[in-house]
Amino acid sequence: MAGLTVAEKILARCSGRTSVSAGDIVIVQPDFSYVHDYAAFVIDAFNSMGFSEVIRPGRIAVCFDHVTPANTIREANNMKRVREFSRAHGLGGFYEGGAGIGHQVMVEEGWIAPGSLVASIDSHAPSCGSVGAFAVGIGESEMGYLWGTSRLWLKVPRTVRVELTGALRSGVYAKDLILTLIGQLGVLGGLYSAIEFAGAGGSSLSISERFTICNMTAELGAKTGYFSFDAVTAEYLEGRLKEPAFAVMSDQDAHFEETIPIDLSVLEPVVALPGREDRTASISSVAGTQIDQVFFGSCTNVRLDDLKIGADLLRGRKIHPSVRMLVVPASRAVAIDASRAGYLEVFMEAGATIMPSGCAVCAGAHQGVLGDGEKCLSTSNRNGAGRMGNPLAEIYLCSPATAVASAITGTITDPRSLVGQR
Repeated sequence: MAGLTVAEKILARCSGRTSVSAGDIVIVQPDFSYVHDYAAFVIDAFNSMGFSEVIRPGRIAVCFDHVTPANTIREANNMKRVREFSRAHGLGGFYEGGAGIGHQVMVEEGWIAPGSLVASIDSHAPSCGSVGAFAVGIGESEMGYLWGTSRLWLKVPRTVRVELTGALRSGVYAKDLILTLIGQLGVLGGLYSAIEFAGAGGSSLSISERFTICNMTAELGAKTGYFSFDAVTAEYLEGRLKEPAFAVMSDQDAHFEETIPIDLSVLEPVVALPGREDRTASISSVAGTQIDQVFFGSCTNVRLDDLKIGADLLRGRKIHPSVRMLVVPASRAVAIDASRAGYLEVFMEAGATIMPSGCAVCAGAHQGVLGDGEKCLSTSNRNGAGRMGNPLAEIYLCSPATAVASAITGTITDPRSLVGQR
């Protein structure tokens, strides 16, 4: 029998089987699940299916992040319902608005263990693959059923291996890597796949960088994306985990549907053009494009390392007068660390607006909506028409360094051009 991939090992364990293969349908018991503001719809589904008791409530968490602080009576009442439900059923974790974006908070707080199976009602759940979990986004009805039964069904995905070699050069970041891969494969290029990032190049990437990469496997149509457990994972999670880890790696003779080689040392800064995440272009081809707003936030980026990158570029400079810059740290913990390090002060002195930790501008449901015809350069993960609340606006995606460099000049700018210049 051929060996198993990480994805297959996790789904085999959670379905009580010794092995599974791509295409198998399995009934699984996830190790953990989490929801956000839209959990009100999960409660509706839970009730409509006739459930009254939540199974394994201690392995469920809530984190308000999409529309917080509430900006309408409807959203406020929905969140009130979720608070009451969480208390009544003794859910394991509850994080009020401002704690941060759910994916970030769950990893920070030690809910996500290597080798675990995780479900969320947010499509960017694969972010949890940064610490070696198999994490999937599911619908509100599925989550309601999971709460009432502790079970889900999944089809075992094919596994695609991305073999990383070399190292990122100065001015090139994890966001450039994942945008390059999306541009290469297309937005459906990884449809229902598990994307396994491996190789010596992957071992050099931090958990934050891995988070960025796994997060945007959703834009490939993948079921999940992950890095295997290694020394980097172990160091980050030491003293953090709430439950034991299932540290697993793919067998040497595991079957991969495809292996994609990427040499990190040859990558350049890239930007995704408005409309689709796979409309990628080199920074040189779009340099000079005027922008109106820079969104420095979302679950994809803006952890402490990103804020340091930005602060180092901004220190002693000002944001261009024609640009609005909105800065949203990924979590309160990140914001506290960035404040102590002086990074947020640099952003504010440069003219940026600091917003509460959460999804903010990204989904277009809360704060920072664009005007007709305006252009936003964003560190977020999606740029379809209307993504930030206005279908007549345009969204470009980029790395944190590109975002900050462009905020300084007022046009899309190669961040390498500002390094060392004062």
